[in-house]
Amino acid sequence: MVNGKVLIIAGSDPSGGAGLEADQKVLAAHGCYAMTSTTALTVQNTKGVTGVHVIPAEFVARQIEACLEDVGADVIKTGMLASAETIEVIAKLVTKYKVPAVMVSTSGAQLLPHEAIAQLSRHLLPHATVLTPNIPEATLLLAQGGHEVGDIRSVRDVEAVGRKIQELGPKWVLVKGGHMPFRKDLTAAETDEEKEVVVDVLVGPGAEIVRIESPYQDSTSTHGTGCSLASAISARLAQGANVPAAVRGACRYIQAGIKTAPQLGSGNGPLDHFHSTYTGYFVEYLLEHPAVRDVWKEFVHHPFVMALGDGTLPIESFKGYIIQDYLYLVHFSRANALAAYKAKSIGDISRSNEIVTHILREMKLHINYCNSFGLSEPEIQATEELQACTAYTRYVLDIGQSEDWLALQMALAPCLLGYGAVAKMLHAHADTVREGNTYWPWIQNYNADDYTEASPSRIEELIKIFVHATKMEIGFWEMFPYR
Repeated sequence: MVNGKVLIIAGSDPSGGAGLEADQKVLAAHGCYAMTSTTALTVQNTKGVTGVHVIPAEFVARQIEACLEDVGADVIKTGMLASAETIEVIAKLVTKYKVPAVMVSTSGAQLLPHEAIAQLSRHLLPHATVLTPNIPEATLLLAQGGHEVGDIRSVRDVEAVGRKIQELGPKWVLVKGGHMPFRKDLTAAETDEEKEVVVDVLVGPGAEIVRIESPYQDSTSTHGTGCSLASAISARLAQGANVPAAVRGACRYIQAGIKTAPQLGSGNGPLDHFHSTYTGYFVEYLLEHPAVRDVWKEFVHHPFVMALGDGTLPIESFKGYIIQDYLYLVHFSRANALAAYKAKSIGDISRSNEIVTHILREMKLHINYCNSFGLSEPEIQATEELQACTAYTRYVLDIGQSEDWLALQMALAPCLLGYGAVAKMLHAHADTVREGNTYWPWIQNYNADDYTEASPSRIEELIKIFVHATKMEIGFWEMFPYR
C-alpha cells in the first residue's frame, strides 16, 4: 500500500549510498511512492566524488513536469542541484505547482559554484518548508549572504545559527549536529573521549526550538546521511506528520541506520536503509503510527496532566485520582501476573514479576500521598471504583483472558510507556513548576519503559488494542475536573 508521494530532485550515486539511490531506499522503507528528476550523474563511492556530469536545466524541468502533471506529489525533496540554472528552474516550478511541502537538503552544497549558492539562497530557500544544513553547510550559506558566523561552542550557538538561516526564508531549519559532538553538558567536545552527545536543532516559526539529542556513535558509516535524513523527513511529511514529529522520527531512523550499518566499502560506508523492516524499534514505529499519533498526544498532553505540571490541579481531583489509580494498580498487578502465566520463557516471566514488584513500590507512594491527605489504606481499599477505572481494568483483563501474551502486553503498554512519557514531557516543559508544586514528587517518580519487539504479521491488530487502551487512559484523566 502506497502511503505518500515524494518527488526527489537530486544527483545520482552509482555506489548506492547517497543521492537518488539512497533517497529511493528510504522512501521504500517508509512505504512511500518515489519519483525522481536527475540533476547530475556522478562518479563516486565511499571514498569520495571524482566526477560530475551536469544534466541540462531544461531537461531537469521536463522530468519534474512529467511527474507533477501526471502523478502529483505530496512533497518535493531536493538534494544536489548541480547548477544555478537548475536551481532557478526548480524555484519556478515549485511556485507553479504549489506542492504542499518542499524539503531542501543542502547535501553536496560544497560542490556548487558560488553563483549557484547565491541562487539557492535567493530563489529556493524562501519556498522551503524545511531546510536541513549541517554546520559546515550552514556556515557556507551564511557566509555567502554576508553573515559572520562566530565560533560555535554550545547548543545555544547552534540555535543562533539556525535563526540566522531562517531569515533567508525557510519556515523550519534543522541544523544537523553530527559534525560537532558535544559533552553531556552540551558544550563542544575537545577530544574524542569527550564526544558523548549529538544534538540536532530544529528552529521553527515564532520562538519554537526543538532539540533532538542522541548518543554519539563513533562510526565511519555516514555516507549519505544528509540525503537519507531529508528523505525520511519528506516521507513522514507526505504521510501527514507535522514538522517536529517528522524530524524526530527521521532522526531516530538515521541513528538506527548508522547503528546497523552493513560496513561496506573502504571509505565512509553507507547506513542501513532497511533496518526498519527488521524486528526491534517497535515503540518508535508504534507511537508514530497514524492511528496512534493523535490519541497518544491527547493522552500525554491532557489538560489534567498540564495542570499537574503547573500545580493548578484542584487538590480534591488529585485525591480522587490517586485513590482510583491505587485501585487500578491492584488489577494492573493481576494482569501482569496473568502475563507471567501466559509467558513461555523464563525471561518474560521474570520481567512480569519485576513489574509487579515496581507496582508495589508505586502503591506505597500512593498510600503515603493519601496518608498526607488524612486517608488510611483501609479507606482507600473500601472506596468504590469509578466507571472509567472499572472499564479500563476489565478491558485489559479481558484482552489477557481472550488473547495471547503479546496482545496483553499491548493492552498494558499505554500505562507502562505513558507515565514515563508524561513525566519526561513535564520535566522539559517551560510551564512546569517545581518549587512549591505539590505534584512534583509524583512527576519525578515515573520513568519510561521500553517495548521493542513484536510480530510484524500482527502489528495492525496490536495497534488497535494499544489505541483502545490509550483511550481508556484518557478516560482516567477525565474522571475529575482539572480546572
